[in-house]
Amino acid sequence: MNALSDSLEDPLRPLGVVAGTFLVLAALGTIAGAPWATHATIASAILQLVGAILMIIVGGSLAYLSWTNDE
Repeated sequence: MNALSDSLEDPLRPLGVVAGTFLVLAALGTIAGAPWATHATIASAILQLVGAILMIIVGGSLAYLSWTNDE
């Protein structure tokens, strides 16, 4: 079988992929919003960028694990 038909066996797999993809896109939107241009201090902008990067890692991991989990 292919990955799409296998993913329909577990109803939570598509939810995990969608949630992970949403987290990645939301983090990319945060970075595209140029937080360094709107914050008064560079420390708060750096903190927001670190949070966005961590959100990309968590969202990408969630989507990857949901897509490739073959148990």
